[in-house]
Amino acid sequence: LRRTTRLFLVAVATYLAMKLLALPPRLDRVIDGGILFVFWLQGALWGTAAVRNAVERRAASAGAELAPTLGILRFVGLLLVWLIAVLMLLANLGVDITALVAGLGVGGVAVALALQTVLSDLFASLAIALDRPFTIGDTLQLDELVGKVEHIGIKSTRLRSVGGEQIVISNAQLLAARLRNFGRAEERRALYLIGVPYETSSAKLRAIPEIVERIVRALPGARFGICYFKSLGASALEFEVTFFSTSHDPAQLADLQQRFNYALVDAFAAEGIGFAYPTVRQIVERA
Repeated sequence: LRRTTRLFLVAVATYLAMKLLALPPRLDRVIDGGILFVFWLQGALWGTAAVRNAVERRAASAGAELAPTLGILRFVGLLLVWLIAVLMLLANLGVDITALVAGLGVGGVAVALALQTVLSDLFASLAIALDRPFTIGDTLQLDELVGKVEHIGIKSTRLRSVGGEQIVISNAQLLAARLRNFGRAEERRALYLIGVPYETSSAKLRAIPEIVERIVRALPGARFGICYFKSLGASALEFEVTFFSTSHDPAQLADLQQRFNYALVDAFAAEGIGFAYPTVRQIVERA
């Protein structure tokens, strides 16, 4: 309603008045043209208000980090609104817009072919803004690359790796890949495969799951998963141990692993249980 102009109200009043007046044909056509111009101008203003409102509502929920991408989305939306308004005005005024639309189509195809890479990255940035598969601060893994998202741009996204260097990846390539977003993980898993010598007694073997569970439950911020006698290995009796860090912070998982390792070594030493060398393996997975 705020975008409704007084000129539009005057045009509506004039249109209604013309129903009761007998004007010369030439003057009638001029007034009709003016009314059509005002009507489509008002339609464009309403359309721009709707586009701005939709983008601003999305920006409020998305956060300031996606403001540049949403600004491009707003620009494209406003351009489409005004383009449609102009074409419809010309069509209502009796102008044949078929050739104009065909020319715009051919020109658009030529521009799209010339800027294929840029446009693919642009639409990928719009997809990131709308779908939000990741945001600033999330840790992503792309193949062998792991880094924290620092900036989401129109053409590329920048990550900061664990080693400190910056990784720049095009948005189209980022969306086409299979990503692992550790920032959305509620927990992180630690998976161990522990081997003990074949000489270990049956009583000590049966005590290992209880020892491991007691150690994990004593760790702050840890959730016990499972510990079981998995297999008779080539040179060791193998136990698989799983526990979880209740935080997605990798530093907390590393701290829990360290505490678990110290406690496990101390507990095995106290019980007289040895580790089969070199068959102790540790596998860390994040989920």
